[in-house]
Amino acid sequence: MNEPLRPLTLGEILDRTVQLYRTRFLLFLGISVIPTGVVVVLACMVGLAVASWYSSGAGTDGMVFILKGFFAIAVALVALPVYLAATALAMAAMSHAVSLVHLGQTTTIRDAYKTVWRRGWHYIWLYFLEGLIIGGAPIAVWTILVILFAGAAALARMAGMESIAGGALFGVVIILVVVALIGYVIWMLLRLSLAFPASVVEQVGTWIAIKRSFILSIGTKGRIFVLFLLGAVLSWLLSMGITLPLTIILSLIFSSSDPQHAQAAGLVIIFMVYGVAFAVQALIRPVYGIALVLFYFDQRIRKEGFDIEWMMQQAGMTPPAQQIATAANFQLSQAVEYPQATKPASPESGESQ
Repeated sequence: MNEPLRPLTLGEILDRTVQLYRTRFLLFLGISVIPTGVVVVLACMVGLAVASWYSSGAGTDGMVFILKGFFAIAVALVALPVYLAATALAMAAMSHAVSLVHLGQTTTIRDAYKTVWRRGWHYIWLYFLEGLIIGGAPIAVWTILVILFAGAAALARMAGMESIAGGALFGVVIILVVVALIGYVIWMLLRLSLAFPASVVEQVGTWIAIKRSFILSIGTKGRIFVLFLLGAVLSWLLSMGITLPLTIILSLIFSSSDPQHAQAAGLVIIFMVYGVAFAVQALIRPVYGIALVLFYFDQRIRKEGFDIEWMMQQAGMTPPAQQIATAANFQLSQAVEYPQATKPASPESGESQ
């Protein structure tokens, strides 16, 4: 990128995202394909095993059915950690590659993964913590509430206090709880969306990256929400645009009254749908990765004057830090320990609408 760093509007960030993705398509797609490829390989292994069982005529045997269940559980226990680790490394590699390209430097798929591999456990741990905060906490709260509601309902039934009004009130409470948990998930997703760019660019620890994301996301959560909404719509349109025509074509090809042909058609369609979903995910993931890094730098420019700091560093007026990291750790510690002493942003650095 040869343009000077400056605060960007939402439209400019989206435009820059498309520009970077278009000009470095193979780089970003190659980084995002790794976790998708892991899932596809594991899914193909499971599919081949199941197909071999059916082709040997053992699909209806009771013992074989039990063995297939254990096999599926074993594959899931292996596949889930591998997929999560690959996804965490892919997100870190994406943030690293985007930050270099955005600041006018170059990299490759191999170099991006090689760089983040040195701190791989940090990124895996960060991804795990994000999952616990965003998804684990609501699941735990929902489980506790379901147990409490079930116990209260059982006690009310035993005491003969069950009524229509009580059932209606219970339904309203359930709806409010679901809405509150969905709101929590969205809110925390937006607050943690800049944790990976902060961890990769600033080379900081997991908890500091989370705190940095909390601070930098202030004032831009609405714009990030629009990004996620547009990404979800684009993903849905691509999935429907590819899946529906292929489903119709395969249904016409395998149209037959033969049960074996119908079963084969069903398996092919299922694998095709999952394959399309993974392919779309690999195509859309760089959009999120690029845009979130741009949001990260935009917020640092607005809140911390990173554009001036970067120009001074390029001019040799400040010693270059490791990677692109600066004195953000000191600023974070000051903001955490002495929040009342932090200097507010100037009016000129306010968010552009």
